[in-house]
Amino acid sequence: MTDIHWEEPFCAEASDCFRIGTDNDGNAYIAVAGQEDRFLTDSQDALRTMIRDIKAGKADHLL
Repeated sequence: MTDIHWEEPFCAEASDCFRIGTDNDGNAYIAVAGQEDRFLTDSQDALRTMIRDIKAGKADHLL
């Protein structure tokens, strides 16, 4: 099992809290806080792009 380094939870208004993590192999992870054993994973670049798109308003319905 990969050792994932989780950041502090991010909580949007009236929704679940999410956590973002990384490992030493360059992978990125996102999970609902408290359910880190059930995560999505991709490259750090892919996760960074998704977060930038959300912040730009392209996918704000995801949060």
